[in-house]
Amino acid sequence: MITSTVTQRSTWLERFLHSDIFHSFKRSPVAIVAALIASIMVGAAVLAPLIAPHDVFDLSTVELSDARLPPAWVEGGKSQFLFGTDDQGRDILSTLMYGSRISLLVGLASVALSLLLGVSLGLVAGYAGGKVDALIMRIADVQLSFPAILIALLIDGVARAAMPKDAHSQLALFVLIVAIALSNWVQYARTVRGSTMVEKNKEYVQAARVIGVSSLRIMSKHVLPNVLGPVLVLATVNIATAIITEATLSFLGVGVPSTSPSLGTLIRIGNDFLFSGEWWITIFPGLALVALVLSVNLLGDWLRDALNPKLQ
Repeated sequence: MITSTVTQRSTWLERFLHSDIFHSFKRSPVAIVAALIASIMVGAAVLAPLIAPHDVFDLSTVELSDARLPPAWVEGGKSQFLFGTDDQGRDILSTLMYGSRISLLVGLASVALSLLLGVSLGLVAGYAGGKVDALIMRIADVQLSFPAILIALLIDGVARAAMPKDAHSQLALFVLIVAIALSNWVQYARTVRGSTMVEKNKEYVQAARVIGVSSLRIMSKHVLPNVLGPVLVLATVNIATAIITEATLSFLGVGVPSTSPSLGTLIRIGNDFLFSGEWWITIFPGLALVALVLSVNLLGDWLRDALNPKLQ
């Protein structure tokens, strides 16, 4: 049994190493550098509790006397705080690692939720057609009339008004994920709807109908696998968009609380001290956000080109 599993993994790895996607990846220096940067940042975020120099959530290790210290290479800095400290005395490097965890969690979770919602609605709209299609697409058209950030702000505001203050602070991360997801599902729905309308008229779908396969099974087992290609590329690019949206909401003060800082929250905190000379409090989180979003965007662009048969 174990030998069979190892053989299957080896066969899968060999197929991947000889695939067109991996060949395209090897020929793209930009994709390699982007993947390296993204891997380093994701690895640092995931392993933050193990490799971070300081535990930013352990208040016993935070000294207010160390607040707003400059980076270690600047006069007045300390060697144990490589990138300096923030207004609470927390190590900037450590807060970047922990903050990236929250930004990545929000980005991945919101994209997964919007992907689930958008693909499901797009599949139903494209396959069913008629009034169902018209209803879903009119809702999508109305939502497209508003910027995504305004929709996320509206959803967050409604959640704040509907929940007690204490409950909202505990569920702030969940509310943020739902708000971003509900503001981005339309792109997936429209993409899947168009592809589904093409696929449902093909012979294999007609054959499945003739032999009595249910509509739900046709959509999930036959149509869905054939419409996921462009959606996965769109999802990769939208991870960066979701991270930016989270940073924007946190910068505006409606994201995660300061006790659980994301990159956007760190930038907002540092912005208050930027003009007083403590530039490192906002510059380093800003650079980390740019590096993370840029690397994900570049990987998304490469994946889009690699999966485009017209460019092969």
